[in-house]
Amino acid sequence: MQIGCPTEIKPQEFRVGLAPDAARELVGRGHGVLVQSGAGLGSGFADDAYAAAGARIVPDADGVFAQADMIVKVKEPQAAERAMLRKGQVLFTYLHLAPDPDQTRELLASGATAIAYETVTDARGGLPLLAPMSEVAGRLAPQVGAWTLQKANGGRGVLLGGVPGVRPARVVIIGGGVVGTAAARVAVGMGANVTVLDRNVARLSYLDDIFMGKLTTQYSSAGAIADLLPTADMVIGAVLIPGAAAPRLVSRAQLSTMLPGAALVDVAIDQGGCFETSRPTTHQDPIYEVDGVMHYCVANMPGAVARTATQALGNATLPFVLALAGGWREAMATDPHLRAGLAVHAGTLTSPPVGEALGIAAVRPEDVLA
Repeated sequence: MQIGCPTEIKPQEFRVGLAPDAARELVGRGHGVLVQSGAGLGSGFADDAYAAAGARIVPDADGVFAQADMIVKVKEPQAAERAMLRKGQVLFTYLHLAPDPDQTRELLASGATAIAYETVTDARGGLPLLAPMSEVAGRLAPQVGAWTLQKANGGRGVLLGGVPGVRPARVVIIGGGVVGTAAARVAVGMGANVTVLDRNVARLSYLDDIFMGKLTTQYSSAGAIADLLPTADMVIGAVLIPGAAAPRLVSRAQLSTMLPGAALVDVAIDQGGCFETSRPTTHQDPIYEVDGVMHYCVANMPGAVARTATQALGNATLPFVLALAGGWREAMATDPHLRAGLAVHAGTLTSPPVGEALGIAAVRPEDVLA
């Protein structure tokens, strides 16, 4: 199979779908690898490293898309990339279709087979291709939130860890999964006063155990969130419903109850965001203000630490890339966890949660593959 890796064109996206080590693994198994010139530069990988691994360097994205049987990316295909997809071609990347009707319609029209990293599962019920980037985004969230809180950026002028004689910032994390746990680890390490909310009591018990009393856990409800907002310096949205749009947990009306200059960090923005006033931003222009509250809603947070993120993502995706390259239909038929990632196939939507979010008829992956 010919596997293509184009340069990411989403604004300020510096990651790359395949690192040179992954290219070497694929070439060693008899596959061809096509890498767009410069695709790895943002992550610190020069064309020479790919060439040394046996990949062929292609000057532009047109050449990669035209020659590849499978495209491996990081972020959802942009409009120009969707126009280059064709019937029978396989796309393996993050998609986040639920809040993106235009992308969904154009992927359906392309006739391609699109497999979403974020809905591939594992035997423990986890999301192994989402987890590494969730870990990165979660660890970044208190860091970027602390920057947003600086007065020069419109924030409250509060230091996350405080100083002797001055209380630390109060950080509320909504969601205790991979993102929330990673965010809590960094926020606690920075000395903040941290509360984590979740609806899974077993998860709250786990967090209470591993943090040994260094944070507060609380069952998540509309009332609990409303009670915490007036004293929060920072709120991190870390809620995920796999494949579906994120629930809106903080309304615009509630912003008036918050402290002036407080920071909202929406890690769920790829799935539409969990604050009513969230809208996607970029690393170049990451924050904005609504009703006196600062919002950080960068849709590709891990792109800020591209080398670390590329390596972490590649560690997780490579086994699946190898399986798909060996025969994607067979891989789908034999691996129900990989099959759970199938979002679009030959003009048919195969993700019921996306269909429900967008009002488009969808079938189960098992049915369309059969």
